[in-house]
Formats: sequence, C-alpha cells, structure tokens
Amino acid sequence: DSMDSRPRHGSLAVARGRGGGARPSDGHGRYGRLGSGGEPRESFEGLVGKSPAMQEVYRKLELAAPTEITILLTGESGTGKEMAARAMHALSRRRHKPFVGVHCSALPESLLESELFGHVKGAFTDAVRDKAGVFQTAEGGTLFLDEIGDLSPLLQLKLLRVLQEREVRRVGDEKSSRVDVRLVTATNRDLRALLANRAIRDDFYYRVRVFEIRMPALRGRREDIPLLVRHFLAEFEEAKRKSVRGVTREALAVLMDYPWPGNVRELRNAIEHALVNVRGGHVELADLPEEIASWGPRREGGDDDGGTGGNGKPPGDAEERARIQGVLAQSLAGHEKLIATLAFDGGTSPAEAAVQVLNAERSKRG
Repeated sequence: DSMDSRPRHGSLAVARGRGGGARPSDGHGRYGRLGSGGEPRESFEGLVGKSPAMQEVYRKLELAAPTEITILLTGESGTGKEMAARAMHALSRRRHKPFVGVHCSALPESLLESELFGHVKGAFTDAVRDKAGVFQTAEGGTLFLDEIGDLSPLLQLKLLRVLQEREVRRVGDEKSSRVDVRLVTATNRDLRALLANRAIRDDFYYRVRVFEIRMPALRGRREDIPLLVRHFLAEFEEAKRKSVRGVTREALAVLMDYPWPGNVRELRNAIEHALVNVRGGHVELADLPEEIASWGPRREGGDDDGGTGGNGKPPGDAEERARIQGVLAQSLAGHEKLIATLAFDGGTSPAEAAVQVLNAERSKRG
C-alpha cells in the first residue's frame, strides 16, 4: 500500500554528497548524465524528472551552457527557473566564478538601479559609501535576473545599454567600467503580451530573448511526481532525523491528482510539511498539508465534509466528470499521436493540446 523510496531497479537511486544532502544518482558518477542504455535521464544538475518535457529542458540547457548568449527562462513560479540557471552556470566555462541572483520585483526602482549598477558615495541621501552593483560582483561569472517582466522602461533601457556596450556606470559616477558577465534572465509573465501592450520595449525584448527555455508546469508532467517525491524524501530525511521509506498509495494518488499551482516548489514544501507530521515509516494522506489532503476522496472515519465527498465538490460532480471524460475520449479517439506531438513541440500541456485538436475538428465540421 505504499510507494517505497528505497532504490529499486527503474526507480530513483539516492547518493549522499559531501555536504550531507541527498542527490539523485544516475549510476555513472557524473550527476545527471545519460543512463547506460541511453534511457531518459532522471536528473540533471539538481533538476529532477524523466518526462519528455524535462528531457527537452535538459537538451536545451546543455546546448546553451557552453555559449555566451543571453538566455531567457520562462514558466510559472516554482518550476525551477533559478535551478536551471545554476545548472547552466555549473556546466559553463564560468563555473569557478560567482553566480549572483537578483529578484527584480523585490526592490523599488530606485533601490534596484543601485543594486544592479552600484553607486558612488553621495549619489543620494543614504549613499554613505561606494557600492559595487551585481554586474561587478558577478564579474567573470553568471548574473541571473529574475522577473525581468517587472522592470520599468527606464531600467530596461539602462540594462539594454549594458548588454550592448558591456559597460556599467554606477549611480552618481561620471565614468563607466567594463564588465564581463554572462546574463541569464527569467520571468513568469507573458513577455509577448507585455510587448503588445507596450509594457516592455521591443529592443529590450529581442535582446534578452535570444534563446528561450520554457520550464514546464508540474501538472503538465505528472509522471515526474513519484520521482520528485522520492527525491524530496531523501533530501529531508536526514535533516528531520526520520527514517521514512515512502508514501502510501492513498497519499500518492492525491499527490498525482492535485493541480499544483505552486509547481515543484509547492510539492517540495508539502513533503517537508509531511515529514514533520509523519509518525510511521510511510507518509500518509493525513500527513500532507490540509489543502492537498482534502483534495482527495473522503477518508474513512474523517470529519464531516458537508456532503462534498472531501474534495469540496458535490457527490454528483464525480459522475458528471466521468460522463464528460467519456465524451471527450470518443471525440479525441485517433488523435493521440497528434496531441502528444502538439504538447511536446508546442510546450503546452496535453490538456491544452487536446483543446487545440477539438477546436480544429469543430472548425472542419463548421
């Protein structure tokens, strides 16, 4: 009745690093490389997943890492954009130099400008001494700018000049300084929509979007959830000083069905939460955060759920959902290969690809 986290043939093995943390091992010493038979990789420089969507991410990261081009990482919050940026840094010639990250939406514009470019003493009221910006702090290494879609047009222009001229001028300074950094940017916003609404400059958009890597949402790669669960169990097991062998089938079923709006970050937090609660050798449904545990069917002997079946929906919804799924299955019969191709090549979820096929069929009949 459980999913065991101990290494088995075909499952995630766990290797202990010098720092005591758990890392997925591919059995070849080099973390995240291809298996002996060329099978899909289960991990890559800290990223975990063997789904087709993650294989494409790994491929693009390997292509981009040895280059000096500017990279744009897109995707929802919690999908692992910073980890992908760190993976590229670790595989690049700059790996022995600093990796510096800045969350652009965390600071007001006046402070962000100083954070990015630095300032000289007396440049503004609180500038009591010279301060180097992150472009200078990351000299020779990689600078990761998260949430660039939140930059003001003025800062977009100043950043564009740095990228074009490879020089920065500190706030209040009269001269510029040369910088040598590799820039990786990220956003969870639709930059094309921002461009259409003139919220970002077109020259800035085309300069940062030289090579785009989209990080898939967790709900679009559910086959990776068991692998991620094992990974996080191993990561937290030693820190929590608990020996947990796996997850019960009931708990895993809910983890597989939950929509994960917070993506991998939310799953990681859920497993850490569960390891605080767990008392036995396996994580049970009751050990998970309440909003996740209540997503599944009502547990025997549980509290009154007001007639919603424990998932916040009336009992009749299950039958209606099954009926709708049956109709959709008939409508999509014979299009499975097309749906898979659209989902893989277009970077969409299978559900979104199915909608595209349904709309196309409807247009033909119309």
